[in-house]
Amino acid sequence: MRPTSEKNCERMRRRERFERVVTELMDRLYGTALRLTRNADEAEEIVAESVSRAWSALDSLEDLDRLDAWLFRILNTTFISAWRRKQTRNRVETPIDVPEAGMDDGDEKDFSLFEKLHQPFLLWWGSAEDVALNDLLREDLQQAIDDLPDAFRIVIVLVEIQGYTYQEVAELLEIPLGTVRSRLSRARGMLQRTLWQLAQEAGLSVASPDGGSSPSGGRQ
Repeated sequence: MRPTSEKNCERMRRRERFERVVTELMDRLYGTALRLTRNADEAEEIVAESVSRAWSALDSLEDLDRLDAWLFRILNTTFISAWRRKQTRNRVETPIDVPEAGMDDGDEKDFSLFEKLHQPFLLWWGSAEDVALNDLLREDLQQAIDDLPDAFRIVIVLVEIQGYTYQEVAELLEIPLGTVRSRLSRARGMLQRTLWQLAQEAGLSVASPDGGSSPSGGRQ
């Protein structure tokens, strides 16, 4: 057994590193919490509770090189626990069926072309006007994510932004793997639809994939 003084030095070293890493990550932790909660006060509470939990359990973390990922995992589990408690108190079931309305048959056909040509998180055009339009859509993407129902938004944030695997999200949320895949697919579709509508409003003209040309557009 190591002398008590050696153990104390090791503990002090770990805690100093913890404080330094938390300070460096604080903005990212808050940003992640805000994206999950959509509420500044709740985000601050989630971060504070997460840091407190991590501090209390620091001695259980064997590999300090994993401290960053460990903190974000605690943040996510803290948010999910609070979210479940809130759902229970309000006795509200999380919606999983969101109607898609507001498009006629012609719109649906055009949207299907847009969906084939673009990924929901990365849109590329060539001209200066097209780049400006791309930036416009990127600016509105965060709002589109915020507007998603909780069940979809949480999955999108965990998978697309934080980089969790489908299996990890299933374990975090305690839902079947198939449910994760389904919600992610529907969330991506809703985001694509929102981007398509914004592109239409900004004057984007979507070329057919069969024509072999890239989409082009500009503000009218």
